[in-house]
Amino acid sequence: MEKMNIMSLLSLFLLLIFSIIPKSSATDLSPSYYDRVCLDALPTIKRVVEDAIAQERRMGASLLRLHFHDCFVNGCDASILLDQTSTIDSEKNATPNVDSARGFEVIDRIKSEVDKVCGRPVVSCADILTVAARDSVVALGGPSWRVKLGRRDSTTASRTTAEANIPAPFMDLQALISNFKNQGLDEKDLVVLSGAHTLGFAQCRTFRDRIKYDTNIDRAFASHLRTICPQVGGNSTLAPLDPTPSSFDGRYFNNLLSKKGLLKSDQALFNGDDGETDELVEKYNEKQQEFFEDFAKSMIKMGDINPLTGNRGQVRYNCRRIN
Repeated sequence: MEKMNIMSLLSLFLLLIFSIIPKSSATDLSPSYYDRVCLDALPTIKRVVEDAIAQERRMGASLLRLHFHDCFVNGCDASILLDQTSTIDSEKNATPNVDSARGFEVIDRIKSEVDKVCGRPVVSCADILTVAARDSVVALGGPSWRVKLGRRDSTTASRTTAEANIPAPFMDLQALISNFKNQGLDEKDLVVLSGAHTLGFAQCRTFRDRIKYDTNIDRAFASHLRTICPQVGGNSTLAPLDPTPSSFDGRYFNNLLSKKGLLKSDQALFNGDDGETDELVEKYNEKQQEFFEDFAKSMIKMGDINPLTGNRGQVRYNCRRIN
């Protein structure tokens, strides 16, 4: 009997221990998360984003890109915002981000304004990134969606994981499919989220080899790009990712059909040989509204990647450093 009592107590103890271990799940997120603690949070984020885009329309693409590059590195936890320290190996120094990731000052301003209207730091930097991405898309003519909220901020960053996980502009289709699959995203998500390249610009260093070596590229398009992107130097010279880089539309997919994808990883989605993603590219080229609807769904899905919730992580006072 005494042995049974000891076993029962041990079982109860283990049950209690496991019940208090904090779990992290996208099911803990909710669009109404801040409704009770700070109703002015989301309108404030929207106001600052719209003001930043009014000053520089390219900023919308930059804020959207920050969210992508954050979520692909150990989840949507604002790790991309942390500056280098003796204990933080900043993701800002990873190859996909160094001298190209931008918009950090806008995030700083949003954080300052939101904490002011809320009276204290209740809105995480991870949620700010997620909402700012949505508001940027809307401000530039794209779809809206209800952002799930309640993420907390990481206390670590990983430059090496950023190097490994953020999709490279030189990837072929199979590498892209594998990369997105590792994040729980499928081929449809790959195509529709790549459609974010309807906004913004890319640096010469990301497409130099494509315009020199690739054959699945329009000759006149490649010839024009070679005039602005020399084989030596000019690494940071910019070219638009589609003909309307400040408007969220479906022109990106039309570019792919015309073999005018700026990056190798863009054109990889369409080769005109009934490849795995050709049909999706053709569909979104013909049906912009369907692209908009699916983009919203895939953005929500991406925003669900490994969030920190409950007692995990923290709500940073300053998005650039841990508390």
